[in-house]
Amino acid sequence: MAEEHAAIEFRNVHMSFEDRVILEDVSFTVAPGETKIIMGGSGTGKSTALKLVLGLIKPDSGSIFINGEDVAQLSEKEMTQVRKNIGMVFQDGALFDSLSVYENVGYRLFEKGVPEPEIQEEVRRMLHFVNLDDSMYMMPAELSGGMRRRVGIARALVGNPKLILFDEPTAGLDPPTARTICELAMKLRDLEDVSSMFVTHRLDDIKLMASNYYTVGKDGEIEFQAEDGKLCLINTQFIMLKDGRVIFSGTDEELWVSPDDYIKDFLREA
Repeated sequence: MAEEHAAIEFRNVHMSFEDRVILEDVSFTVAPGETKIIMGGSGTGKSTALKLVLGLIKPDSGSIFINGEDVAQLSEKEMTQVRKNIGMVFQDGALFDSLSVYENVGYRLFEKGVPEPEIQEEVRRMLHFVNLDDSMYMMPAELSGGMRRRVGIARALVGNPKLILFDEPTAGLDPPTARTICELAMKLRDLEDVSSMFVTHRLDDIKLMASNYYTVGKDGEIEFQAEDGKLCLINTQFIMLKDGRVIFSGTDEELWVSPDDYIKDFLREA
């Protein structure tokens, strides 16, 4: 039986910009099908970690493995191939304003020269997943902030990547819309076995994603379930960064009782 690699592994990663240390000896893993929620104040290296996974920047030292391959050693051409299997959800949706929702979501497929009937089918499927069936021919300027984020998620899902990076996808959204974004991430985790890194500073995101899950009922309907003391979710883990170092790694149950003053202040203020 073939060994199953971690979806992502950081091994003793150091990263500096000029004389400022961004990440210092950072090590963690994201298991297949696991969501790793990355927390910390501004400037603690959360978004830098995502850029390192994408190969947009290279670490000063250490290794970053994606499905067992050290991407820190790859050339830009090789990294382009790796990125094809990673979905990226940006804070603002990062849509092309001159393209329709259909063209935004299908962008990768248009670039590949996929036949248009196939693109239409895939875009419709992705928009259905994010509950935006009627938005196909709208322009980004016609969308609310929450709709833009959902279109961004639909675009990230094209090609069925098994690894998705979320860079503060709920920032600036009202609570109901932020909850919708988190629920989409949870459906990917629980129903599609997608691995992800989810950067956030919002306590509501943390509570929701750590204590609820989705299942498929006997009739095939998707059901939203609360953890409710019956079980402990093992597919959602947390990392807290401070001054470029990992000061916490574990479950939400462990997070709430951490004696660390920085963590207690973060949870109080988040």
